[in-house]
Amino acid sequence: MMMNLTEVYIHEVTRRLPEKTRKDIALELTSTIEDMLPEDYTEEDVKNALEKLGDPAILANNYLDRPMHLIGPRYFNIYVSLLKMILPIAGMISVISMVAESLFNYQGEEAILNIIIDIFSVGIYRLIEVGVQVFFWLTIIFAIIERVDSNKEQQPVTSSLEKWKPDDLKQIPYIPKEKTISKLTVYGALIWTTIWGTIYFNATHLVGVYNGTEEGLEFIMPSLNQEVLNSYWPLVIIMIALEIALAVYQLVIGIWTKKMALYNAILQIFATIVFIIILSNPQLLNIEFTSYMADLFHVTTHAFTYWLIGGSISIFILSAVYTVYEGYRKVK
Repeated sequence: MMMNLTEVYIHEVTRRLPEKTRKDIALELTSTIEDMLPEDYTEEDVKNALEKLGDPAILANNYLDRPMHLIGPRYFNIYVSLLKMILPIAGMISVISMVAESLFNYQGEEAILNIIIDIFSVGIYRLIEVGVQVFFWLTIIFAIIERVDSNKEQQPVTSSLEKWKPDDLKQIPYIPKEKTISKLTVYGALIWTTIWGTIYFNATHLVGVYNGTEEGLEFIMPSLNQEVLNSYWPLVIIMIALEIALAVYQLVIGIWTKKMALYNAILQIFATIVFIIILSNPQLLNIEFTSYMADLFHVTTHAFTYWLIGGSISIFILSAVYTVYEGYRKVK
């Protein structure tokens, strides 16, 4: 029985090792166990000796000189940090491209409600697909790094891939919660820029009068003149580029600063001016649309146009002022 315990233990160790090393390690273990036992040993003595040697799987791993884990404590923190950083970015890019593709391909033949449902369902699928891909490849990369690293130190490495030092604390700024810019806010801004930009250049098929039918919403007539909108494309492209630049800046800095608040104020002023210029164009609204809406509300065409344009400009200005105020408030 006592020999069986020793033999079984040695077998449990060597079966996890390469064939060419099993015999030598089995002899080494046999000699080690015999040296640990007294002359007239008992079964309890054998158990104590084997307990000191430890779990056969761990002992075999020590002979193999490779980790038993996929990603160990040395790289786990930086692995999780990269995962948290890359996943949202990859997901955001995927969703933005999917939304833009869906809206650009929309020709007004399908109910807008169905388009929204399709975007939502496909968006969830894209997010899951991208998440799995990012998780898989990042895990593979760190698993390889774990196995090629010859350093036996298990102390977690920092983002600089060096051992942690108290001086590292000097590199971590204290950011009050009120000043922090969440990644969700940045991604939401980028997605919104994509949506309104896509709608702007496809307004003929998306913005207008809809009629409810049994199959969903049916697009009846556009409200805006696409040729007029397209004539302002340089200003719109500049505004989109500025919004994207602000979002990227916020993502990198992660905190409201005076420079960021000033940039945000300039962007809001520029956007307001562009918005007013476009809305002030007398050819912007389709005549059929203004006539239809004027009859619907029992007002004159001029009154409806004045109410729609004036109300839109007022709302946009108030929104811009509030956004500028919030930026400076968070700085203080």
